[in-house]
Amino acid sequence: MNAVEPFLEAPEATRRLPASRCTPAGVEEDSELVAEEVPVAFSYNGVNHAVMLASPLDLEDFALGFTLGERIVRSARDVYDIEVEYTERGIAVELRIASGAMARLKGTRMARLGKTGCGLCGVDSLEYFDQDACTPDPCLARPSQLPFEAAALHRAMGELAARQTLHQATGAVHAAGWAGRDGSLACVREDVGRHNALDKLVGALARSGTDVNAGFAVVTSRASFEMVQKAARAGIGLLAAISAPTALAVEMAEGAGLTLAGFVRGGRHVVYSHPERLRSLAAA
Repeated sequence: MNAVEPFLEAPEATRRLPASRCTPAGVEEDSELVAEEVPVAFSYNGVNHAVMLASPLDLEDFALGFTLGERIVRSARDVYDIEVEYTERGIAVELRIASGAMARLKGTRMARLGKTGCGLCGVDSLEYFDQDACTPDPCLARPSQLPFEAAALHRAMGELAARQTLHQATGAVHAAGWAGRDGSLACVREDVGRHNALDKLVGALARSGTDVNAGFAVVTSRASFEMVQKAARAGIGLLAAISAPTALAVEMAEGAGLTLAGFVRGGRHVVYSHPERLRSLAAA
């Protein structure tokens, strides 16, 4: 077994490891490029909050997107600084946030350990679902009702596949992309965790000041409750997934006013909520 190397400097997103390649022709001893998955710890004003397993890429975007998605801050303006430190045990990300946001954070008592496939790790009560879990923050503009062409979904998903460089190298990561109204991709983020990839995208959009009414998000995964939640909280009006949604995700998308499309592949798609935001369906 290969020993885990300490992260005293920024780790690469992949590592080449020995492997036995088995085919009908026999067994070949070779090596494979494998995606890194490292612990990333978030702390706020010196207080530890969460440890996530993630790809060591775009960590500032990840930190900001996670912080916004968890409603630790209401606006990117409440994050004053983000510092990334590489330690022997993993990657430590320290965020300096506004005092009011820090007071709210201390009141939540939601320090947690998150795994790449998790949804609501560390949530301490079922009351979570009764607290407007998917409602965008009041400071965000309501999602635009201007319709998109359905063909834009497929253009975006096609471009997303072509721009998944880490997945092409390893076959082990998800991606989230941001597309303009015509479906052209403006931003792509990858991670071993589908939730993390969307956090990174939300963070990148916030850092760049992107108008979320001017486009939509596409993801290379199923659309779970938390994926819908993250999109809705960011004010995104349309989320397109390559795979299926869950029933809870559909219910939340309907309540949040978010258009949710699934199975966006092969020239087809299924719309589960608010079809009026897609022109070809609204005109039918």
